[in-house]
Amino acid sequence: MKEDLIKLNLINSELLRRKNEDNLGKYNSGKIVHKKQMKFHKCLLKNRWVFGGNRSGKTQCGAVETVWLALGIHPYRENKKNISCWVVSLTRQVQRDVAQSKILYYLPPDKILDIVMTSGKAGSAESGVIDFILVKNAFGGVSRIGFKSCDQGREKFQGTSLDFVWFDEEPPYDIYQECRMRVLDRCGHVFGTMTPLKGLSWVYHEIYLNENSDPEVWCEEMEWADNPYLSKKEVEAMTISMSEQELETRRYGKFGQMGGLVYPEFCEDENVIDPFPIPPQWQARLSIDPGLNNYTSVHWYAVDYDGNIYVVAEHYERGQTVEWHAARIKEICQKLNWKNRNGMYEALIDSAANQRTLASAKSVSELFYENGILTDSRVNKDVFSGINRVKSYLKSGDGKRRLFIFRSCVNMIREIKGYSWKDEESVVKKDDHAMDELRYFIMSCPENNYKEPRNEVQKYKDALIKKITRQNRNRLHF
Repeated sequence: MKEDLIKLNLINSELLRRKNEDNLGKYNSGKIVHKKQMKFHKCLLKNRWVFGGNRSGKTQCGAVETVWLALGIHPYRENKKNISCWVVSLTRQVQRDVAQSKILYYLPPDKILDIVMTSGKAGSAESGVIDFILVKNAFGGVSRIGFKSCDQGREKFQGTSLDFVWFDEEPPYDIYQECRMRVLDRCGHVFGTMTPLKGLSWVYHEIYLNENSDPEVWCEEMEWADNPYLSKKEVEAMTISMSEQELETRRYGKFGQMGGLVYPEFCEDENVIDPFPIPPQWQARLSIDPGLNNYTSVHWYAVDYDGNIYVVAEHYERGQTVEWHAARIKEICQKLNWKNRNGMYEALIDSAANQRTLASAKSVSELFYENGILTDSRVNKDVFSGINRVKSYLKSGDGKRRLFIFRSCVNMIREIKGYSWKDEESVVKKDDHAMDELRYFIMSCPENNYKEPRNEVQKYKDALIKKITRQNRNRLHF
């Protein structure tokens, strides 16, 4: 009996030891969960990026994603055996101190088959530079986690076929493109975790703004407040010690702008929502910023009973005639079952659309009218007052948000994320077509005074209340 108790204690001690050393098993598994890390893991697109401040938790989610996939135990993605991947750092030293360190922290020791070093000894791999790690895969295969550094040059990134690549911090564009070629034949994917310290680089345009409208591109911003494991006291102390510009990148993980963002209040998690059917009573007007060589931007706006504004659909094309644009606009209106006046759809439009040119005997407004779009050019074009009004809808002084953009309006979302000041007096006049017509609508936005029809019971109650009120008034008068 005594021997059995000794054996039982030994077993319990061993189980406790394994539990304490199981860093991967403890990742986001308790009562406290880093929600944005899990949002990254659950995204199934092929090109995912986390833009985070220092200590926001971005590197941890990149390391865990790599380990899960290599072991074949990812809880949200399809798992495979014999995975081959790269972890790409800026330099070998950064690899050793950051990405490599995190991989070793989360990788269970009993799953490691071999460690091949570039420098140092496998027995103390954390002190040297690893070339690759071979790990046991849950499907019976062997996965290979290779390590690369950008200072090796693009040529060192050629030839290999991979399942995925993790970029720890922003790589040069040529290396990024080379790595994308490496995952092509395996239908693989890439992901990156970085603090945007290089300003408006290729990542800003191709990933953050997604200027190519790639449906496989996804990104998330992550800041100190998103990391539930950071001490609030330390966060406050660090915030006080840093400049506003440093906070933008090192705390909030935001890209540095020339003169700053026009709409820093915009939050994709809160101002962007999934589409839903819009009640006819909410439907307001369209707003148009016309262009020929430039884009013609059109959005459909709705206003609910509380004065919240919804951007529910978009048309965004260039190089086409007014007749062509009008046909596309009417197609979208019909799909949305949008309200009309005697078959005409109402829209705000830039007042410049009333001007006639030598190239046409009719103005743009007249051409739209002939093609079923009734335009109203009486818009307030004051940029500064318009911007302030939009700001108040994005986020008011008391923290309320009253402007919501459907996720399908990708061009408006891209523009609002990149809309920036040129200097204290003017904004950058580039990629601002949706921003202009957004201002036009919000500056002329009416209140929704529609009253829902009352049923018979409600009508009876109203009549009864009026009767009692009248009787009371007569009694007092008598």
